[in-house]
Amino acid sequence: MNDKYIRNSLQLFAGLFLLVAIYSCANMATPTGGPYDENPPKFISSTPVPNQTNYKGKKVEILFDELIQIDKPSENVIITPPQMELPIVRTAGRKAVVELMDTLKPNTTYTIDFTNSISDNNEKNVFENFSFAFSTGDIIDTLEVAGTLLNAENLEPMPGIMIGLHDNLEDSAFVKLPFVRTSRTNDKGQFTIRNISPGKYHVFALNDVNRDYKFDQPGEDIAFLDSVIVPTFEFASRQDTIWKDSLTIDTILTVGYTHFLPDNIELRLFKEKFGRQYMLKPERTQENKLSLRFNSALDTIPALVPVNFAPADSSWYLVQEADGKTAIHYWLTDPLVWQQDTLFVSVTYPKSDSVNVLQAQTDTVQFLMRHRPDKKKKKKGDDADTPPLLGLNINLQGSMNLFDTISVVFDEPVVDLKKEVFFLDQKVDTLWKPVEFDFVPDTTNALGFFINRPWKYGEEYRLEIDSATIQSIYGKWNDFFTGEFKIKKKDEYGHLYINIIGVDTTAYVELLNGNDQPVRKAKVKDGGALFMDLKPDKYYARLVLDVNGNGKWDTGKYSDKQQPEMVFYCPKQLNVMQNWEVEETWDIHAAPFNRQKPLDITKNKPKELTKKKRDYKNEGRQSSSQNSGRAGMPF
Repeated sequence: MNDKYIRNSLQLFAGLFLLVAIYSCANMATPTGGPYDENPPKFISSTPVPNQTNYKGKKVEILFDELIQIDKPSENVIITPPQMELPIVRTAGRKAVVELMDTLKPNTTYTIDFTNSISDNNEKNVFENFSFAFSTGDIIDTLEVAGTLLNAENLEPMPGIMIGLHDNLEDSAFVKLPFVRTSRTNDKGQFTIRNISPGKYHVFALNDVNRDYKFDQPGEDIAFLDSVIVPTFEFASRQDTIWKDSLTIDTILTVGYTHFLPDNIELRLFKEKFGRQYMLKPERTQENKLSLRFNSALDTIPALVPVNFAPADSSWYLVQEADGKTAIHYWLTDPLVWQQDTLFVSVTYPKSDSVNVLQAQTDTVQFLMRHRPDKKKKKKGDDADTPPLLGLNINLQGSMNLFDTISVVFDEPVVDLKKEVFFLDQKVDTLWKPVEFDFVPDTTNALGFFINRPWKYGEEYRLEIDSATIQSIYGKWNDFFTGEFKIKKKDEYGHLYINIIGVDTTAYVELLNGNDQPVRKAKVKDGGALFMDLKPDKYYARLVLDVNGNGKWDTGKYSDKQQPEMVFYCPKQLNVMQNWEVEETWDIHAAPFNRQKPLDITKNKPKELTKKKRDYKNEGRQSSSQNSGRAGMPF
C-alpha cells in the first residue's frame, strides 16, 4: 500500500513538473530591454559652471545623464574666439571634455558651440544647438546675431561655412586679421553667433581653406554684408501651447523671452573670378591624337616642338579646341610620327606664378601609347581591302522641336568639307523638294558643324549625304546617310508668360528643369518674360538682375566692394500643358530670401536630426507573433 502510494505520488509530481516546464517554454520571449530611449542627453553639471566668470583654467568638463558621443568634433564643435592651435575635444563616458591649447585672452567670453554633434551613445538622440560659455573676466557677454547664408548664384543653403565678426571696421581687417567671434552654418545655411560684446561689427562668411580665419586665399568662397551691424536685444513674449492629447489643448501660456537682434542677416556666398592657370596631365588616348588639358580656358594655343623625332614638314598636326578651350587636341598627320610609341614634345604655355601672374612656362611633355588598338581579324568572305569608314554622328530624331538645330560631328578632322555634300529636302504634298539652309562650323568643337533653317510647325524634312563625299585627314570616307524628321505641330507646345513685379533694372529669366538646369532664357521686357513653344512639362524659374547687361550672372569682388549680381527663384512650380497659354505673376520680393528656392530642386536639403518615433503597436504585434511561434517549440 505504501509502495503504491509513493509510486502514484511520484507520477503526479512528474506530471506537474512536465506541465510547468512546457508552460515555461511556451512563454519564452526575447527581453524588450525596457522603454525605448527617445530623449537626448541631459546636462547635469560642469566645470566650470555655465557662464562662470574669472575662470583661468583651460579645461572644460561637461557631465550628462548618460553615455554620449561627439560626431566629428573637429568639424562640428566651434570655439570662439577662434583658436589658432586646434583644441582637444573628446568624450569620457558621460562627459564631454574640451582642452584649449591657445593662451586664454583676458576679459573675454569664450563660447564652445557643440551645434548638433552631441548625442547619446545608444539611440543617437541629438542634443540640438547646445553651447557652453565662460569668461576670463568679470562679465559674460550675452548678445547674439543670426541669419542665413545661401549660394549667391543658385540660392542653395551652404552648410559648414564659417561666419565671422570683426570689430575692426577697416576693410583690410578681413584680409589681415582673424575674426573676433565665429560660428558655422548648419545644414539649412542658418547661423547664430553667441556671446557678443556690445559694439559695431562687420559680418563675413569664409570657406576657410587654410584655417587662419582671414581671407588671404583668392580661391576661398566669401560673403560680406555692406552695412555695419549693432547687436542689441528687446524683451518680447510668445505663446506656448500645452496639449492634453493630440487633439485637445490644455493650456496656452504667454512666456517672456529675450529677442536678440539682428536675427535676419542675409549673406550670399560667392567665389571671386579667379583661377590659377596650369596644365593638367597630358593624354594620348589614341595613337594619332595628343591632348593637353588645362584647369581653365587658354587665350592662345600652345605649339608643339618635336624633341625625339623629326616630322617631314612643319604641318605635322592639326589643332582642335574643345571644352571651352580648356582642352587642346593635336591630330597627328605624319604616319612616321604617330606610329612611334613614345613622343617627347616641348610645350610653352601660360602658367600662374606664386603671386598669380601669368608667365610663359616651357615643359618637355611625354606622350605614351601603351596599348595599340588591336586589328580586327577578318572573317572568311570579308573583303580584305575594305577601308574603315569615317564615323559621324547626326542628332536627327523622328520628331524635332521648332528651335532645334541639326548637328553633325565627325570622329576625326575632315578635309575641305563643303555645304554641297549635304542635301536637305522638304516634303510638299508627296514630293521631296530641295530647300536652302545655313551650314556653319561649331565654334566650340572643331569636329562639329551645324545645319540651320527656320523650321515651321508640322513641316517634314529629309537629310541625305552621299557615300564617299567626305574624307578625313587619315583617308577615311563616309558612308551613305539618310534620315527623315518632322517638326512638331503647334498644338504640341505650350506657351508661358510671366508678369514680373519688383524689377527696376536689366534682368533675364531662366526656365529650369527638375535638376535646376536652365533650358530656356528670356529677357524681361515691359515687365514680363515670354517663353513660346515650350515642351509640356514642369518648370521652375530663376531671375538674374543683369546690372551690366551682358546676359550672364557675374560674381563679386571684395576689394571693389562689389556684390555678386542678385538672383531670385520663383517659389512655385510652373506647369506648362500642351496647347495651353499659361500666364503667371511673380513678385520677386514676396518670398523671404531663404524660402524662395523650391525644395524639389534644392540639392542641399536639410537633414532630419530627430529620431523617428518607435512604432509600439507593430512592435507589440511582432512580439506576440514571436511568442506564439515559440509556443510549440521544445525547450
